[in-house]
Parts: sequence; C-alpha cells; structure tokens
Amino acid sequence: MLDDRKLAVLRAIVEDYVATKEPVGSKALADRHTLGVSPATIRNDMVALEEEGYITQPHTSAGRVPTDKGYRLFVDRLSTVKPLSSAERRAIETFLGGAVDLDEIVARTVRLLAQLTRQVAVVQYPSLTRSCVQHVELVPLAAQRVMMVLITDTGRVEQRVIDGLDRVGGDSVETLRQMLNRALVGKWLTDVPGAVEDLPAQLPPDDRPLAAAVLSVLLESLVERHEEKIVLGGTANLAAMDFSASLRDVLEALEENVVLLRLLGEMGDAAMLTVRIGAENSHEGFKSTSIVSAGYGIGDQPLAKLGVVGPTRMDYPGTMGAVRAVARYLGQILAGR
Repeated sequence: MLDDRKLAVLRAIVEDYVATKEPVGSKALADRHTLGVSPATIRNDMVALEEEGYITQPHTSAGRVPTDKGYRLFVDRLSTVKPLSSAERRAIETFLGGAVDLDEIVARTVRLLAQLTRQVAVVQYPSLTRSCVQHVELVPLAAQRVMMVLITDTGRVEQRVIDGLDRVGGDSVETLRQMLNRALVGKWLTDVPGAVEDLPAQLPPDDRPLAAAVLSVLLESLVERHEEKIVLGGTANLAAMDFSASLRDVLEALEENVVLLRLLGEMGDAAMLTVRIGAENSHEGFKSTSIVSAGYGIGDQPLAKLGVVGPTRMDYPGTMGAVRAVARYLGQILAGR
C-alpha cells in the first residue's frame, strides 16, 4: 500500500502527463506542484513507484509515464470527479430537451458526449426487455391499409403499414385499438405475446382477420428489434489521440457492435459509473484504451448504458464527470416524455 506522499506524487505524474503528453521528471513535479519535499525525495518516490509497477520510463534518461496500474490507482483514489459548470449543465438540458423522439435523443446524446469529452462517444438504445407499452394507435390509410404505431415508455416508436386487408371499417379498427390498449398498456414488451394470445377470439368473426394481421405485424416488429443497437459519435477525435496499439486496431474494434455491447455489459452495475483501463478490457482492440461508462434510465430502473472510449492517457476526472452528468440528464429527459 502506498503512503500519502507517494500517492500525491503519482497523482501529480498522471495529471502532468495527461496535460503535456510528455514523460514527467522529478524537477518538473517539484516546480509545478506543492508536494512539500525536495526533488531528491521525489526521485526516490518515483523509483519506488516504478518498482511497484505504477509508472514506467519509456526511454533512458526520460521522465516517467503512468502504467495501467498507475491509472487504476489514480481513478480508484479520486476524491471527486470534475463537476460540470452551470453553463455546461444548462447547455445539456437545452440540447437534449429539444429532441422530438428517441432516435433524435440518442443522436444528440452521442454528439454532446463526444463534444464534452473529445473522445469517442457510445450510446446504447434502451433495452426492449426493459421497455413497457405506453400506447398503441391504429390509423386507417385506405380501404385495405392500416398503419400501426407502437409507443414505449422509453420513447421508442414502431410504425408499420399493413397492406392487403379486407375492407377496413372504422368501427372495427377503433374496437381493436381499444382492446389492444386495454391489454398492453403498462406491459413489458417481453410480455406482449402472452397478453394478446387470446385477443382475436374476443372479437366478432368478421373482425378477426384484421386482428390477426395487426398482431402478426406487432409481434414481428418486436422480434426484429430485439437485438440491441449501439450508436457512435466523435470517431474523428481518434485522429488526435495517442494509442499504444495501432489506430486501425481501435477502429476495427469500434466497428464491432457486438463487441461494444459485450464490453458495456461486462462493466458492472448499470447504476454505477465504471472505468475500464487498458488490459482490463477483454477485447484485444481495446487494450490500449480506457472506457468510461454509466447506466441511464427512468427512476431507479436502468435501461441501457452510455460512455466514451479514449486512450488511457485521458482526463479521468473530467471525462467521468461528463459521462455521469449526461447519463443523469438523459434519464430525466426520458422520464419526462
């Protein structure tokens, strides 16, 4: 276990290396930080930190840089994450609050998170398994066409046009719409198949073909959207980042949505802010990166995760503060819809 002085030296090395991109020497630490000891004592502490694997010397006669182990201790011992300014908080509220549907909310969130952190932003769509039916609408379009609209409490909107029906009567459509809403509103989407199984039998024989067609399309739409979806933003920021692995490896890993989903799923409790550093990431393409993630949801119900991917040399307090704030505001926006 490191004593407080060595922890202060490690913290100073991380902060300086993140700010300057240059290996940090003992004289620079003594000049820039009030550590209360001489450069010689700092040098001795740096030797001890290197022996324990928290820092390393990339070149002979060069200063030191943090290792993954050093970054991990730095993050674990953070007393606080960097809070956003009142102007930044207002900007987040205004920017996210102006979105009109879930797709735009997610698109704006990705853009915002990438701009705040200068990293690659990742936002997972709310899981279908954690969404409830808020409303079902049926709209007659023509004599043989009906549009079905399914709206969830998380803002998802599914629209499908059903063609080739027998002549559609307004009364039949309205009756079916009312029955669907009575049966489904408030139900988890995963419970929809069981909730509508006996519904056609409750209708007059002439209305059953319409009900069967609508229910078939409804269930198909749930199956097709079952796989989770990831949206990326800020990949152009990669050009300004330094990675120990090749940039191509990182880009190829980012293109694999399944890999990103698995990594987000591995990052612990969705209610917690989580940081995975370097080799802690299971996929080879992300072993030169750090991933900061947090869950977002409605109330105490987590729906999905968002986060950022960047080099291990990142501003952890600022990045963690931005990820946590955006996740909180996203949950508030969804809860208010």
